[in-house]
Amino acid sequence: MIKNPTLKSKDKTAQALNYKELGDKELVDAAVGGDRAAFAMLLERHYMLIYKIAYQWCANKSDAEDVTQEVCLKLAKVLKSFDGRAKFSSWLYRIVLNVVRDMQRSRGRQNKRHIALKDITQANSPASQEEATTYSQMWQAVRRLPQKQCDAVLLVYGQELNHFEVAQIMDVKESTVSWYVMEAKKSLKGLL
Repeated sequence: MIKNPTLKSKDKTAQALNYKELGDKELVDAAVGGDRAAFAMLLERHYMLIYKIAYQWCANKSDAEDVTQEVCLKLAKVLKSFDGRAKFSSWLYRIVLNVVRDMQRSRGRQNKRHIALKDITQANSPASQEEATTYSQMWQAVRRLPQKQCDAVLLVYGQELNHFEVAQIMDVKESTVSWYVMEAKKSLKGLL
């Protein structure tokens, strides 16, 4: 358990506040060392991110919840492999994507990937029916792209991540992400 030398009492509330002040790497180190509270704080901090990513790739709430639960279980097993070279959230993205793909393969859906994009809110919804149709057609076309291109487009435009962050998640060079996006744009011009 992480101890704060300035913390005189073993007050759980004070200790919980101490965990909130720690960075992900420190929490990972503590959790790997057997500190359950540190692991719980990591899950609390990243649970909605895990669910959001899962929902974007799964296209439905039930599958996203299943993936989120599986990621939380898997995280307990693989946490010791986090080496800190990438941001914890980038490393976590990879785990979520791998669990999604494993689930899709196990259900025989590899060729019928369902990708849900950001929920359209009132603020960013198309102004007209024609724009809504075009928007829908565009994302249907994105779903037909090769997997790596589709992933890159979804991460860059759906998650609004920069190419460097996407490169860390996909475990490729930043220039490769740029190439995937460029190729996806070329392919989309032909599909639309």
